[in-house]
Order: sequence, then structure tokens, then C-alpha cells
Amino acid sequence: MTIRATGSRAAARPARGRRVEPSRRYAVVMAGGVGTRFWPWSRESSPKQLLALTSSRSMLAETIERLAGLVPPANILVVTGRRYRRQVLAASPSLTAANVLGEPIGRNTAPCIGWATLEVLRRCPDAVTAVLSADHVLGGARAFGRDLERAFTLADRQQRLVTFGIPPSGPATGYGYLRAGHLVQGAAPAREVDAFVEKPNLATARRYVSSGKYFWNSGMFVWRADVIWRELSAHLPDLAAALEAMNRGRRRGGIAAATLDRAWPRLPSISIDYGVLERSRHVAMLPASFSWTDIGSWDAVSGLWPTDAAGNASRDPLLAMDAASNVVATRGKPVVLLGVEGLVVVDAGDALLICSRDRCQDVKGVVGRLEAAGLGSLK
Repeated sequence: MTIRATGSRAAARPARGRRVEPSRRYAVVMAGGVGTRFWPWSRESSPKQLLALTSSRSMLAETIERLAGLVPPANILVVTGRRYRRQVLAASPSLTAANVLGEPIGRNTAPCIGWATLEVLRRCPDAVTAVLSADHVLGGARAFGRDLERAFTLADRQQRLVTFGIPPSGPATGYGYLRAGHLVQGAAPAREVDAFVEKPNLATARRYVSSGKYFWNSGMFVWRADVIWRELSAHLPDLAAALEAMNRGRRRGGIAAATLDRAWPRLPSISIDYGVLERSRHVAMLPASFSWTDIGSWDAVSGLWPTDAAGNASRDPLLAMDAASNVVATRGKPVVLLGVEGLVVVDAGDALLICSRDRCQDVKGVVGRLEAAGLGSLK
């Protein structure tokens, strides 16, 4: 199956300002990975995106519900690990089995997006697709809806690869940044993207924020399916060819597991940012008017959970005496903190994590050592 862009850039543009019809709107939700920094709640059997970290619903379910009224339910695809397909379907009753693509192993975002793009193109050759992550927390439903509408229109009318830039609220060192360029003609407030910048140190982050030219890289995108396939083919031709070869083995019920098992591990593990967006000349950034949080570790929930006057964050019964700036997650078990500061306490029933908040990123390394410590069953 060889995909080509449909017509010239000018011929493909709809009338100025015309909304993208609902039937042409698709969404791909990336729900792979385990989220090892959220151990011991996240496990190989229960990954981060299926946890209820911000409400009574899983983060995946919240992501899908956020699309209500914006993308038809039948046009929402989820890409996840093959072993999680049943859990994903249980978490989101609106999904059908045909809309859940199961990767044999993780190969980063470019293969994930490439496979989903081929599936979208098979269903709707002129689709406009939003690509979202299942573990982002967004605030302001109306603002998100307006911004997504603008992104659909911009991606369709100008054949741009649109990414959302988050106005920084401070000099964060845990996010990548986008350097904004000139306004996109006829599409303000969208801007050209002059550069993708890796996570900076604190001094550099402060300089970025004070300049007013940098935005956090949200990792959320909107583009025409044929346009992202054209760009992927141009910048990652070996990956595109391998995905097309894999797709030629598709049967009525989808790509056979044996075909995936042979082809998928051979694909390059590369991100869509590094493989395509940083090399493309057609990227535009839309400044987001909604709030955004990428929950990367236990430390991040402190801004999302109830917090007392001393900065102790918890959704569970908590008595804190001479204790400050702690994060507690026990799934309902009462906790007493006495004379401690800056700790993370996470109880999973069969395992307990206690660490300093400034070491939350190192929890991933702890998971890597469980097997050697004879605790492999807790991975």
C-alpha cells in the first residue's frame, strides 16, 4: 500500500476557515509503555495510563472522554501494548476491538504513529488526525475544544504538522521546549517552529522563559494523515517501507500477530519529534489556551491532588504534624506523618515506596533492579 499526498498543496486547501467535517476527524491515542516512575502502583500488568491518578477514572478513559463532541467515537484509535488490549477495552467501553492496535513491544512514537496513520488512511484517505498521549492532564475543556478545532482547520487548510505549545508557567527542566518563530500567514496565533530544544538546565530554562520565545513541547499533534505519511516517508524512508510491507500482510481482521511479531522488533526505535518534526519545514505551533501537565513522576501529582497549608499532597486520610512538602498515595489507608519533609510515600499493598521527592525520577532505576534483588514479581 503506497500512500501519496492527494493533489497539490494549493488544490488540497478547503475554503478559508471551513471546519473539518466530523467524518474526517480522527484521533490516535498513544497508550504504550508502563510508566515505571509510578512504581509500585504502575506494574507490567497495570501500566500508568490505566491508573486513576487524577480522578476516579483511568487517565486513558479521561483522554478519550475529552474528545467527546470533537471526534466521533468510531474514529478514535488507541495504540498500546498487545498485552493491555483487554484492559484498554474494559477501561473505555466506547472503543471497539478493531480500534485498539496492540504493539508486540515498544518501539517509540514514530513506528506507533506510522502504523496508526496507515490504519486511518485505509478508512479515510483525507482524514485529519489528532495524536494525543494517554498520560497528559489537561484543564479547560472548552479551551481544549476550541484549540483542537483551530488545529484541525490549520492542519487541513495549510497542510501543516501542527503541535501545541504550552506557555511556560516557570523554568521547568523536565520538559522539552519549542522556539517560536514568525506568525503563520493567515493563521494567527499559530507560529512557525524555529527549533525543538531538549530538556534544559535551570539557568537555560530561566533564559528561555524570560525571552518569551519558548514554549513547552506538549507532544500533542494534529495533521492530515496523508501529509504526515508523506513526511514520514521522506525523512524515515526505511521505517515507512517496513510499515508498508507489514501492512500488505493485513487480512480482514487486521494484521496477523505472527506478521507483527516478525516485523515489529526490526523497526527502528525513534521518536516522531526526532525522526520527522525536527527535520520538516512544515511544522506550526499553536499556543495552547488550556492547561497541561505531563505527569512524569510521583512528584508531579503534588499540583493535582489536595494539598494542605504545609504543602503535603494526598487524596487519602492524612494527619501531618511538623511535616511539609510530602506526597502520600495509599489508596485509602490513613497515614500519619511526623517530623518529615520532602518525602514520597506510596503504598501498593504488596510493596511500599519511600523516597525523597528530588529522587522521583530515579524510581525507574529501582524497577530495573527488582529482578536482581529477588523481587521480580513486583515489576
